[in-house]
Amino acid sequence: MSGETQPPSGPRQRIDKWLFFTRMSKSRSLAQGQIQTGHVRINGERVNQPSHQIKPGDKVELSLDRREIVLIVKSGGHRRGPFEEARLLYDDISPTAEDRKRLTPYEQATRESGAGRPTKKERRAIDRLMSDED
Repeated sequence: MSGETQPPSGPRQRIDKWLFFTRMSKSRSLAQGQIQTGHVRINGERVNQPSHQIKPGDKVELSLDRREIVLIVKSGGHRRGPFEEARLLYDDISPTAEDRKRLTPYEQATRESGAGRPTKKERRAIDRLMSDED
């Protein structure tokens, strides 16, 4: 054997490299940051190590800023190529916008007119309606 390092045997690949090759992350260091902060799940389990190995058939869930992405691994990549090449590495089974009825943090923080606590004027009107004095 020579002193050269061989690629890992079998179809397994590091999750950070795979996210980079599939163009889900702009760089491997950004992918590592996403993984370490808990934004990546593999087969429903949170992954904290960028060196975690994935294999074809694994389900990868990404929590990005405004959307959730669910991917099924088809194969490992060899390079970061164009989108058409990267698209062959996974099946996208992400829920569509209609399927997701989850509110964004902004939508949760804002209320519709008339929702929430009544204003002072509305409270006085309620008190007048509820009073027993006619």
